Amino acid sequence: MDSSKTKDISELIYNKIKEKQAELKSAYQASKHQIGFFYIDDLLPEQLAKQCFEVFPKTTEMRCLKSIREYKYVSAQMDKHNALLESVLYAFQDPKIVNLIGDICDIDSLYADESLYAGGLSQMAYHNFLNPHLDNSHDAERERWRVLNLLYYVTPDWKTENGGHLEVWPDGPKKDPVVIESKFNRLAVMATHDTSWHSVNKVMVDRSRCCISNYYFSDQPLKDSDRFHVTKFRGRPDETFTNIILDLDASLRMMVRKVFKKGIRKNPHVYKKDD
Repeated sequence: MDSSKTKDISELIYNKIKEKQAELKSAYQASKHQIGFFYIDDLLPEQLAKQCFEVFPKTTEMRCLKSIREYKYVSAQMDKHNALLESVLYAFQDPKIVNLIGDICDIDSLYADESLYAGGLSQMAYHNFLNPHLDNSHDAERERWRVLNLLYYVTPDWKTENGGHLEVWPDGPKKDPVVIESKFNRLAVMATHDTSWHSVNKVMVDRSRCCISNYYFSDQPLKDSDRFHVTKFRGRPDETFTNIILDLDASLRMMVRKVFKKGIRKNPHVYKKDD
């Protein structure tokens, strides 16, 4: 990774967020009682954002996750991809940016995740989707709480009718979601806790929605009601059978984690750096 390039990009990100800090803080506070989120457009210079899309890996170079829960492509092994993507991803981990976002969200202890546990790159192609779910509550070692999800979208000219948009469900997955479009050069930040249901609606065009993502962790949960939980999926409001299956799936995985605190196997979706 080019540390100089990463630093330059982090300065661009910091300055843009700092410029909109008061506005973003108001947006987060207004939604905090349910989920807590904000987004900011035109995060990076347009040409730089387009370069991210141009060098984004093909689906054949990523890991495909396909099940009743989700259908998407992911990668955390950043040294296998263009160095620009790694620089942009780790720019979000600059302590100045972490602290600034912590101030916006009123989170005192906030940490970026160098290992990219569940973060990295994601791509959603034709008919890909992500069902409503709660992110698992902790990091890989069950030492810190997962509290913020940062999603930076880099597909140019991504339209509303394309689908592939982030959905947050303030009243739970049995009600209607709020749609946050996956617009080009937009950063979306949302809280993760025991009621922060979110999803991605199905991609309806033969194109890919590309995203660079980070998670931030904290020493404390965002809500007093938070307890340890695995990732829990549900179907959409009209998918009764899917809901039954996914409820059983989550219950079984929670039973396993009560016996094996860190799981039966390590999550393969981490950045395995060379020593």
